[in-house]
Amino acid sequence: MKKILLIAFIGIYTSCNAQQKTTAVKDQSGNLIGIADKESFNQAPFKAWFDQKFKTYTPEAGTITSLKTALKGITIKGFMGTWCGDSKRETPRFFKILELADFEMTNFELITVNRSKKTPDNLQAGLNIFKVPTFIFYKDGKEIGRYVEYARVSLEKDILKIVSGMPYKHSYDRSK
Repeated sequence: MKKILLIAFIGIYTSCNAQQKTTAVKDQSGNLIGIADKESFNQAPFKAWFDQKFKTYTPEAGTITSLKTALKGITIKGFMGTWCGDSKRETPRFFKILELADFEMTNFELITVNRSKKTPDNLQAGLNIFKVPTFIFYKDGKEIGRYVEYARVSLEKDILKIVSGMPYKHSYDRSK
């Protein structure tokens, strides 16, 4: 009897956890909406621009070496739109940087949004997503900085500034 209860509990637990994460699906306009990963971009029409930007981007090697250490203990939540030119440029590059820096990809959640920067499940709620892409960096559950839309110096150098605790303001940060 205990075995049956344990199996039932595991089945319910697994099924509930699986329902918490919604996989990105194409909306009526053909754009991805929801939680995505690198494989989400293996379908047309996303594959062409994703693969091209991923393959042709060469991040600065010294910065990647520094990121290997600096990214330890960091989690990232990203928002992008498959309809957005800046997202199409930065998201493949972001994946490449994380891979080269040996980042644990389970610590990166990517959410694809519609043109209103929203998802049906309101995954963006409370996070002040006004421009995409936006990559929010966390340490110990607290936001330590965000990269918004385009680089100040270069994508990898901007990331390094954020995760190293160096002064950094994204292009739309008007705080003093």
